[in-house]
Amino acid sequence: MNTPSAPRWTVGGGSGSRQRLYCFPHGGGSAAQYVRWGRHMTGVDLVAVQLPGRGSRLGEPAYTRMDSLIGALLSEAELVAPYAFFGHSFGALVAYEVTHALWKAGRPLPERLLVSSFPAPHVHAAGGGIHQLPDEGLLKEVQRRYGGIPDEVFADPEMRTMAAAALRADYDVLEHYNWRSREPLPVKVTVLAGQDEGLAEQELATGWQRHTTQPVTVRTFPGGHFYLHEQRQPVVQRTLTAQLSPSVAH
Repeated sequence: MNTPSAPRWTVGGGSGSRQRLYCFPHGGGSAAQYVRWGRHMTGVDLVAVQLPGRGSRLGEPAYTRMDSLIGALLSEAELVAPYAFFGHSFGALVAYEVTHALWKAGRPLPERLLVSSFPAPHVHAAGGGIHQLPDEGLLKEVQRRYGGIPDEVFADPEMRTMAAAALRADYDVLEHYNWRSREPLPVKVTVLAGQDEGLAEQELATGWQRHTTQPVTVRTFPGGHFYLHEQRQPVVQRTLTAQLSPSVAH
């Protein structure tokens, strides 16, 4: 998934570091949230994944089904080892499904899968109907559940429309996602979460252990679902960099 072979799907990279970290955005999010992370990580070439329907791909139709999204991404992506995946919330599920698709295709796997603020995939409950709400209702419901939507989005009609469109597509994916039982991945997993979002450490560890034959590490941080914004420096510098160091990643 290097920048030359898949320019539409990635932003950033090119630092020259041997270890690449591909970052998948949360529901409604874009690559922009990760671009500045690279400044705080040494020895890591951070590459943000840009999904259609937002950011630099705003004019493209967003995907509304997981299989179509994964298929399109992998058809244009060339992964150059060594690399790892990081995904927050919706992005964690996408990263997990990409890893399974790579394994099925016999392609190189990430050395580590870092999943943030998302329960184990078999625990995820499909349905809910959020993607069917009108724009303002959709945004308010997501804000009520998770927060993270700036006030200016609600105040600006154009921003509100764009944000709702991206969220609607991603919730359409989530609400139609049905986990399929497969062999556990031969990949190390690190689970990250906010201490106030109601995801118990033991449940996260036990749940995600079902999906890998390798060790599962759990790290929690002060804050809620968007602890990443509240605790950006500790997450980026201490946890992610440490988890990707040779002593941990190999």
